[in-house]
Amino acid sequence: MLRRLFKTGNSIVLSLPREMLDGLKLSDGDEVNLVLEEEGRRLVVTKVEKAIPAAGIDPDFSAHLEGFLEEYRSALEDLAR
Repeated sequence: MLRRLFKTGNSIVLSLPREMLDGLKLSDGDEVNLVLEEEGRRLVVTKVEKAIPAAGIDPDFSAHLEGFLEEYRSALEDLAR
C-alpha cells in the first residue's frame, strides 16, 4: 500500500487507512511504540497497552515503573534477544 507523508506544523505525518487501524486495533488517542528493525528498513508498530495495577501495588511505584519501561523499552528488548 502506497502512502504519502505530509507536513503539519513541525512534524511529518503518515496517515493510516481505517482498515489498517482496525487491523491493529488502534483508535484516536491510542499510544503506539515504533521500532526500526533490519537497519531501518522495517517499521514495527505496536499498541501500548496500559496496565491496570494489581491490588496492593502502590500506584506511584506502578507509574514510575511504567515510565521506566517506556523510556528503556528498546534497550530492554535488545537485551532480551
